[in-house]
Amino acid sequence: MTKIAVFGSGSGTNFEAIMKWIHNGNLQAEVVLVVCDKQNAGIIPKAEREGLETLVFNPKDFESKAAYEKVLVEKMQSLNVEWVILAGFMRLVGEELLRAYPNRIINIHPSLLPAYKGKDAIGQAYRAGEKEIGVSIHYVDEGMDTGAIIAQKGIKLTGDESLDEVEMMIHAIEHRLYPATLENLFNKEK
Repeated sequence: MTKIAVFGSGSGTNFEAIMKWIHNGNLQAEVVLVVCDKQNAGIIPKAEREGLETLVFNPKDFESKAAYEKVLVEKMQSLNVEWVILAGFMRLVGEELLRAYPNRIINIHPSLLPAYKGKDAIGQAYRAGEKEIGVSIHYVDEGMDTGAIIAQKGIKLTGDESLDEVEMMIHAIEHRLYPATLENLFNKEK
């Protein structure tokens, strides 16, 4: 069973989707740690309800990104984490994590990369009047949403959708595509 750490900063809906796939036997993985950089993030109680170990940290309590990443790496290595799965983690990953987990950090982004990198990608695409939007899953490198793409899925828009409707459509894709892509990745290693 592949041991993973899930990093999140928000509500934890992609974390929930991953857990659902694990519970259904569709994703052969074990979440051994949930890492969060926001004290009040919704992912924390969701992880606690699952009985999972959490590591919640405030980056401002550390002198640098390297300092908190060293703590994260030590904790993950003590738990034999094999893959780091970013699920709404709103920080750029630094050198310490990249060096400890080369080509083993995966992110999901709500756009068809390379378009609309960074924050508010759905809103950016919506306001630009895009007729096709989607989701990308990619390896994490030192840039913002610049790593090699593993999977993408797009949907066509009519132009009549509200931003809320578009966001719901994107989340529906994310919650299927992310766990399925992780399963394919992990199966390739077996």
